Amino acid sequence: MTSHDTWISNYLASLVNVAEKFPVDDLSNLITIIEDVRETEKTLFICGNGGSWATAAHMVCDLGKNTRLDGSKRMRVIGLGDNIPSLTAYANDEGYDRVFAEPLISLMQPDDVLLAISGSGNSPDILSAIEVANEIGGTTLGLTGFQGGKMKELVDHCLVIPSNSMEMIEDFHMIVDHILTTCLRDEE
Repeated sequence: MTSHDTWISNYLASLVNVAEKFPVDDLSNLITIIEDVRETEKTLFICGNGGSWATAAHMVCDLGKNTRLDGSKRMRVIGLGDNIPSLTAYANDEGYDRVFAEPLISLMQPDDVLLAISGSGNSPDILSAIEVANEIGGTTLGLTGFQGGKMKELVDHCLVIPSNSMEMIEDFHMIVDHILTTCLRDEE
């Protein structure tokens, strides 16, 4: 066995350990809330920072496209970082911590839902978006890791991946995306 083989085996074993501790009830709760978003024709907004933005963008694609069913309502889902010119304008003129909050002020209605993703739970731009969504009267969902960071106290519902490894937290955030997508598509 090479040193790479050992490292790979250890990483995979750690993923299994996180999976065994995964907060299934918290994910089930998020799925129920997001199902209601579709059924009541509300809008789901998603944001994330850095690698979490890549996850958010992937989720927007999966939830918008891969949950379509003949005869069923479609998911209204908006990625708050998709408009790069607006994002950079807000960053330049208002401060980076406002890049997701400002579009929410314009677009979010009471009872819409924000899904905020931050591996640490402490990204200022994400926390600012949560605060705005709460002020508007939206439902706020958090997807994070470590111990939940500041996000855990700000959101209505938080799913904390039980890991202190950013890489594993991000791995599981993608698993959450794919579970959400398949549940919304296949449970009909």
